[in-house]
Amino acid sequence: MITVDEARARILSLMAPVGRETVAITGAVGRVLAQDVVARRTQPPFNASAMDGYAMRGEEVRPGAVLTVVGEAAAGHPFAGAVAPGETIRIFTGAPVPDGLDRIVIQEDVTRTDARITLNDNLDPAPYLRRAGLDFSHGDVLLATGKRLSPENIALLAAAGHAFVAVYRKPRVTLLATGDELALPGDPLGEGGIVSSNNFGLAALVETLGGIADILPIAPDEPEALRQLALEGAQADLFVTLGGASVGDHDLIRPALTGHGLELDLYKVAMRPGKPLMAGRLNDTPMLGLPGNPVSAMVCGRVFLAPALAVLAGGQGDAPAMGEAILAVDIPANGPREHYMRSCVRLDNGAQTVTPFDSQDSARLALLSEANALMVRPVNDPARKAGERVCVISL
Repeated sequence: MITVDEARARILSLMAPVGRETVAITGAVGRVLAQDVVARRTQPPFNASAMDGYAMRGEEVRPGAVLTVVGEAAAGHPFAGAVAPGETIRIFTGAPVPDGLDRIVIQEDVTRTDARITLNDNLDPAPYLRRAGLDFSHGDVLLATGKRLSPENIALLAAAGHAFVAVYRKPRVTLLATGDELALPGDPLGEGGIVSSNNFGLAALVETLGGIADILPIAPDEPEALRQLALEGAQADLFVTLGGASVGDHDLIRPALTGHGLELDLYKVAMRPGKPLMAGRLNDTPMLGLPGNPVSAMVCGRVFLAPALAVLAGGQGDAPAMGEAILAVDIPANGPREHYMRSCVRLDNGAQTVTPFDSQDSARLALLSEANALMVRPVNDPARKAGERVCVISL
């Protein structure tokens, strides 16, 4: 068995960005940039007022000064004339500031009588003027290739003059569950049958992470039928099998595909849950074989499928982000496999605490649904006491 880190590195080495496309910024949130974004304009494009008040020369600002109001400027309606010494204009937030003026005195600091204003005592010293290019200038690189676009980034793209943006294409992932015992939700179950669930859970994970998931029909434990479905699945950007990856008489993935384009790179990982895991290529398409156990499959989806999908989408493929929490209970020593324990993280008097479920049986999908974190135990981690800090992955 290999370590989780080695398995993830070898899986990611099979992945490459799937190509690029141009999309409207209205549909670009969550996508990964395929090229740098350069500002097409300067923001703000002119010196602008940051407050409602009066625009004037800085050297004329002093308590008791009297100035003549010769006009006004509002956002979208600049003042067209010239402003001579001793003169000022009424100005509103966002309006262009006329040339030669470099100070906005807020309206609260002014007493106005007809067309004259008198500056009050205790003037606010701030200039309240936004210089042209304060935010960015034409030609600035605003966002770099590989950036996953947030809603705030979309606002920046629009402000910089971009209605469309080049992004990596959404990876298409096919999911193939295997086993005669499986039936789709709502279908009748035969004797000894179970409902297929991990294909639906992993499809939801793929969609959440920005991919496109296609669920194939369930493959029976018959080599030729399995082979045909697998070769169909290999038309995608990533082919994921669920179950059939162990070494039992009915685990047919490897025997059915050997000699038909399957090239395995790894098999078995020192983790719990999720030991029976394989990865490689099927006719040059990256392939990931996850366990058939739903809890194991979903945990492996977080640990391996999510970073693989990130690379396909043009991102970095980092390991799941880990934080720290204070252990709320004593726990025994861990064994020879890295353990991802279903847990609940809570705030307790301002501190983040974590409590693993008493049962970690990988058949208990309801506990995974209830969990909001996975507590990660290193290989051969010693027994831990309540109050110690441990690593957690947020769900």
